[in-house]
Parts: sequence; C-alpha cells; structure tokens
Amino acid sequence: MKDHVILVNEKDEPIGSMDKLEVHQKGLLHRAFSVFVFNDAGQLLLQRRANNKYHSAKLWTNTCCSHPYPQENTLDAAKRRLKEEMGIDIDLEKRFDFIYQAKLDNGLTEHEFDHVFIGRYNGQPNLNLSEASEYRWVGIRELKNEIKLQPEEFTEWLKIAIDLF
Repeated sequence: MKDHVILVNEKDEPIGSMDKLEVHQKGLLHRAFSVFVFNDAGQLLLQRRANNKYHSAKLWTNTCCSHPYPQENTLDAAKRRLKEEMGIDIDLEKRFDFIYQAKLDNGLTEHEFDHVFIGRYNGQPNLNLSEASEYRWVGIRELKNEIKLQPEEFTEWLKIAIDLF
C-alpha cells in the first residue's frame, strides 16, 4: 500500500485510499504534507525535484513534500520523508493547512489537503538524488520575487504555500 494515498473530504476526514498515480489522473482530494526547513538566518531550504519525477520534474519546491501512507500519522510521514529525501532528521511543528487544486504536466491534477510543517536546521542536506537533484537556501522575500518573475520554475503548491507564511 506504499503506492497508495489517503483520500479525504474537505474536513480532512479519510474516505478511502487509492493508487497515487490514479488519484492524480482523476484529480481527487487527498492528504499531503509540505515541509519548510529554515536556518537561523531565516532562509528556506529549497530542493529541485529530480528529473525522473512523474510530475513537476526539475522544478524548485519547498524542502520536502509527499503523502502519508494509509494508516500513517501525517507528522510521522513528514519526518520520514524529510530524512529519506534530504537526509535531515529534526523536530517538526505543524504550522497550517490548506486545500488547493492545480493542473500539472503530463495531464495530471494535484488536489490536496496539504498539511504544512516547519523545522529549523543549519547544516547541509544529504540529498537522495532520485528525489532531489540539487538544493539551495533562499530568503522568503527573494523567493517571492523569483516566483513572480519566473513562476514556471516552481511547483504549484510552493507558489500557494509561500504566500501563506
């Protein structure tokens, strides 16, 4: 069931599970999370999604994002994926959540109830290159300006979430 995601209603109540690719093909609402890691200078750690991702490949995005497995706690999933993708093991704190729907490449639709977590880290990540091809630290004001000038370089969920900070 690791390739399944949790289908939810608009109150984030589970209503089933389904194959991740099928969910994105049908544009069904499902549970997701986004992790934003900041350093002591207030900069956000971004990753560039790997070239082999089935959607939004090569785009810059927040530190880590994914979906909890069915029966997995969302905070536990966020910590697991942060370690798997970026080699970072830190405490995370829930900041907010939001629902969005966006058309993606490859004929897919993202429709997520996205739980946003933040954490603090001052080291360098150890990238899983099948997930992220590179990383960089950036200030929020600078990032918002980059998104305004080159929106096609960033994931849809990052463009929405960054305005909620």
